[in-house]
Amino acid sequence: MTRPTLLDIAKANGSDAAAGLIDEAAKVHPEITIGEARTIKGINYKTLVRTAVPTGSSFRGANEGIAAVKGTYENRLVECFIFDKRWECDKAVADCYEDGPEAYIALEADAILEAGLQDLCAQFYYGTDTTHGQAAGFPGLLQAYDSTNMVVDAGGTTATTGSSVWGVKFGPKAVQWVLGRNGEVALDDVRIESVLDSGGTNKFTAYVQELLMRPGLQVGSQRYVVRIKKITADSSKTLTDAMLATALGKFPAGIVPDVWLMTRRSLMQLQAARTAYSPTGQPAPIPDQSFNIPIQVTEALSNVEALTL
Repeated sequence: MTRPTLLDIAKANGSDAAAGLIDEAAKVHPEITIGEARTIKGINYKTLVRTAVPTGSSFRGANEGIAAVKGTYENRLVECFIFDKRWECDKAVADCYEDGPEAYIALEADAILEAGLQDLCAQFYYGTDTTHGQAAGFPGLLQAYDSTNMVVDAGGTTATTGSSVWGVKFGPKAVQWVLGRNGEVALDDVRIESVLDSGGTNKFTAYVQELLMRPGLQVGSQRYVVRIKKITADSSKTLTDAMLATALGKFPAGIVPDVWLMTRRSLMQLQAARTAYSPTGQPAPIPDQSFNIPIQVTEALSNVEALTL
């Protein structure tokens, strides 16, 4: 893609230390590396989301009138929410680390940022659903997509073993990340301060660092996102190319998703489905595309979704 991604903006607007950590942690999060992004000066803005195209007659006879038509839109507020990832480590422990406190601090920073990006990308899908997302964060695809017309039901029946595959079209009129306050990504310098222990009563001296940014998500049209839901390990309820074809058929003519996003379990189910039809009898290669649309495996999607989600 030629437009900037969330990773590009985060690296450009963060410190050198933040850029290095984000670059490393983002390798397993395709939502960050391929999803287009924009910055805004403040922390929110209003946008029109088209929910239906105009319908009605386009031809008329001589001296006859024709009814005016219009599209259906919703005025939605796109908001950027405070994303604040903080780590603390006991100074006494870090100072005794064999390779020095700097190495220990680097390990802590890397682990916490990895966890933070996992949270951010889970929010991309699940949004304010409190099982897999966070209520204090921005609404995700689950809250924004057309759950009536842009969905394929795989029909899984085993409770809490579901997963989803998402087909997403990125772009200014489709799906894009939003970073508030001009795309600010602020990684504090490591500082030393007193913090409370797990009991909440006694203090100890710790190294502390925080990463702060304000991300949000815009879905410019519900017609640019499709979901395959209730994919499980049940017989005939696993992911297949036929399901992906049905999902692709939900998009308007001339529009195709930029990527299929799925768990590794779903990817291996697709590989197994293709193996069953392998003309040589050998296992099919691990899929990297379906209908010329790239497949990306993500850690942010769950294999234990509730079937009611």
